[in-house]
Amino acid sequence: MAPPVDPLVHGFMYDRHGQPRGLLMSIRVCFVCLGNICRSPTADGVMVQLVHHAELSDQIIVDSAGTSAHHVGEGADRRSAAVALERGYALTSRSRQFVPSDWKRFDYVLAMDRSNLRNLQRLPGARGFTGTLALFRDFDPTAARGSDTPDPYYGGSGGFDDVLDICERGCQGLLDHIRAEHGL
Repeated sequence: MAPPVDPLVHGFMYDRHGQPRGLLMSIRVCFVCLGNICRSPTADGVMVQLVHHAELSDQIIVDSAGTSAHHVGEGADRRSAAVALERGYALTSRSRQFVPSDWKRFDYVLAMDRSNLRNLQRLPGARGFTGTLALFRDFDPTAARGSDTPDPYYGGSGGFDDVLDICERGCQGLLDHIRAEHGL
């Protein structure tokens, strides 16, 4: 039996001989900011690369969303994308709005700031969410608990560098947490 192209087919992982290894339990992460064009796509791009380098792409699924629908369908802000590209990250996601059905799709929903955390907490389905709803910077070992990731949208270009620094630290901290929590 040849292995399927997609290791998630029917929820099973296959070994190199095409034999099922068992049920794949993927961990799903969603980063959330306001418009899903600056902070959350930056975290998404950084986390995707970290997960890839850790050879965990078949076990950790990454996405991002916004609490508003202002930029649905747009790519990352050009300034975010340029700063990320300079450091070797591709921001390929398209903006989308976080919707109530996302509560059933994700294990980690991480807000980039307290305002978006409050917006998420008010959405239908939030009270029944059994995963982790938290601030992203709670995984940044250099940040005080409860810290926001600043929105660089209306500031100068240095803000985008700062956000990328925060995302690198926070995503590494999150990956370390997931590995320890889930035995990866």
